Amino acid sequence: MQDTLRETPPPTPASSTEASGTADVFKALADATRRQILQDLRDGELAAGEIASRFPISGPSISRHLSVLRAAGLITERRDANRILYSLVSDRLALSVGDFLSAVCPEQIVVRSIRTIKDRGKSAKADTSAVRTKDKQPKGKNSHKKS
Repeated sequence: MQDTLRETPPPTPASSTEASGTADVFKALADATRRQILQDLRDGELAAGEIASRFPISGPSISRHLSVLRAAGLITERRDANRILYSLVSDRLALSVGDFLSAVCPEQIVVRSIRTIKDRGKSAKADTSAVRTKDKQPKGKNSHKKS
């Protein structure tokens, strides 16, 4: 008689596609070349050749890096005649990292909220003092005369 072991599959997250998407983002961020490509795209769209010329590695290697970034949803591409232009999808990066941080460090949400409230308070104080300063400025020599 043979004993058969049945492995139970690991538990899947509530949304496995969402988890896999976040994993793709972090996989893409794990490489310094890909992080540099994202930084280079921060200022706007670049052609594949322009991106490749910034690195001391082969064109096919850059192409592979671009495909990893594209698969993670961090960049988009569009064709313009015979050129492929890449651009950053900045919301994707911010949302993925933000969601991860919120899940791992939920207390940081509270800290960020408190900082935001404090910053708004400082901003409001600065606006109020600017108005007060403006009101205290001396008026022109004819401004106090009645018409």
